[in-house]
Amino acid sequence: MRKTMTPLFLAALMGLSAMPADATAKPPLGEVREIHDGLLAVGIADEIRKQCGSIGARMITAYSYLGELKSRAAALGYSDEEIEDYVTSKAEKKKYRAEGEAWLKARGVTLGVEAGYCRVGREEIERGTSVGALLRAW
Repeated sequence: MRKTMTPLFLAALMGLSAMPADATAKPPLGEVREIHDGLLAVGIADEIRKQCGSIGARMITAYSYLGELKSRAAALGYSDEEIEDYVTSKAEKKKYRAEGEAWLKARGVTLGVEAGYCRVGREEIERGTSVGALLRAW
């Protein structure tokens, strides 16, 4: 015996198909706050470790964190291709660099002067922030 679709199911199905396309569209990946903030933290930590000789990266932690961000983006419905396009975009990298530099300057770092990067890096490590969790000092 073949079951037929109930009128309620049909009404719901028709309602979904009548929704405007942009009502179900995902925001650009850069507008997803947790992804944006996570990638920004990784970029800032990377810049601090490059500029400060007494601070290094917790590479396993950083790679693990990046994997978590990728998994979260995938869980939100972004394809591997969308994620890859976003993280390799030169325009997005430029935006992140500008935002990271502004973040550092707001904390008193003079770009290119090691002492400021070291000070901020140690403060972030001590406070246990998302940036500090990616760094280690010696």
